[in-house]
Amino acid sequence: MNGPNGASMSYFDYNATAPIRPEALAAVVEAMQSVGNASSMHQPGRQAAHRVDVARRQLADLLGCSPGEIIFTSGATEANNLALRAAFCAGSPLVTSPVEHPAVLETARAVTAESPEDLVLLPVDGDGLVDLGALEQVFAARSGGVVSLMAANNETGVLTDLRAAAKAAREAGALVHTDATQLVGRLPVDVAELDVDLLSLSAHKFGGPQGVGALYVRRGSPLPHRPLLVGGGQERGWRAGTLNVAGIIGMGAAAEAAARGLGEEAERVAALRDRLEDLVTGALPDCRINGRRDQRLPGVTSITFPGVPADAVLAAMPDVAASEGSACASGAPTPSHVLLAMGLSRADADSTIRFSLGYATTGAEIDHAARAIKRAVSQVRAALAEADGPR
Repeated sequence: MNGPNGASMSYFDYNATAPIRPEALAAVVEAMQSVGNASSMHQPGRQAAHRVDVARRQLADLLGCSPGEIIFTSGATEANNLALRAAFCAGSPLVTSPVEHPAVLETARAVTAESPEDLVLLPVDGDGLVDLGALEQVFAARSGGVVSLMAANNETGVLTDLRAAAKAAREAGALVHTDATQLVGRLPVDVAELDVDLLSLSAHKFGGPQGVGALYVRRGSPLPHRPLLVGGGQERGWRAGTLNVAGIIGMGAAAEAAARGLGEEAERVAALRDRLEDLVTGALPDCRINGRRDQRLPGVTSITFPGVPADAVLAAMPDVAASEGSACASGAPTPSHVLLAMGLSRADADSTIRFSLGYATTGAEIDHAARAIKRAVSQVRAALAEADGPR
């Protein structure tokens, strides 16, 4: 991958967006050369509708659901909004966690604005695991409502035991939603096994185009239609508006490509991540890995470099693309809410970088990044020491 001025770039920001897969790129280009509104009844429209149906099946196969349970959206943010606005009812609890993506946290705060006592945030431990025991305590006092917990954290990669959460929710008569944006296309997903009612995703996290996603709505779930967009009644009344045919087709192609050899790919990526961690911690022994290391996504590592500002390290290695945290919250004046909830100090949160790998990551990129990280951290430390020296 090329960086600034055509220089070689090692890309480690798959959790922000993955490089588009060749299959998805080809599908999008071909689709954009065709004409047809999927709601039109003439032949070009019917052809577009057919290709949308194919993509719906491809995505459903990746999730282990029926095509009729898929609602196309502009991405996971819209899907999260749509899900929580449909599932929440004032007077019943909306249970989530402080390490959720802002697309869930801010939506949860918005829908409970008139009844803030309905919003319940479960604690997390120092490994980033949600306290599901606290979930049982919530339902010991209240019943019904909705539980919304992310399948995999976007900053640390830590996985949530969704089946255990769903079991507790079912016993209390609550619905279950998961923001599975980081999980889909990285590890096998079976919505029936997870026992969720609603699942949100974005195509660009697993190699599809940006600007398209989906919401899985379990058939038979007692959910009212509360669309964010009203108009023509597309997507069975859940989401009005002309379908993004090219984006949907690209997402379907990416889903089909991701499904092939998913287990083997996860093992390969996990091995590359472990190699990166070994090289970095070997060269910089005071750095720390955040999150439960045996219960996380294969391609994510969150590393704290104590006393070294993350933004300075990133600036010192322009040939490595990584992130201080969630790209969707970049520019925020506060440090990572995820790391703070896990108990890190503000100083350590500000000294943490997320490296996220994926389907196209190579061993050469790992070696290049490890050298660049060591060099950048050493340079920043030397500059800080010089600035703090005798005057």
